[in-house]
Amino acid sequence: MMVSREESLLEAWVSLSSILKNNRITKGLMYNESIVMLLAYRKYQKSESKKISIKEIIHITNMQKSLANRTVNALIDKNLLERCEGEKDKRVQYVRCVKENLETFLMVHQESLEIVRDIVSIIGEEDTDRFISIVGKLRNSGYKI
Repeated sequence: MMVSREESLLEAWVSLSSILKNNRITKGLMYNESIVMLLAYRKYQKSESKKISIKEIIHITNMQKSLANRTVNALIDKNLLERCEGEKDKRVQYVRCVKENLETFLMVHQESLEIVRDIVSIIGEEDTDRFISIVGKLRNSGYKI
């Protein structure tokens, strides 16, 4: 019996999920904490204000508001993020990386990049680029599960 494309894709998805989960690509931080820190770190690197709104975190991650707030609060408690005000609308909550403690996140981030380098060495650069493109198409489509 031939397996359908949908069944094969679902099996590949489950396999990828278990590979990432078993390798704990986010050592030292909870998974959601690592994702929020990555978003905050990108803003820290690329934005003049170096801050990201909670609303933006929710939009990008598709987290529930309560989960996003719990995750941000946990990172504030770990002194990795700090709250800050917006210039225009004081009602919008922002956070930014605590510069003095950024090294803690960067150590975890470097471990994650090592795992990614291992994956690239297995699947090759061409398939890596194709995978990045496919994930980009899904993200840009606005498709949510």
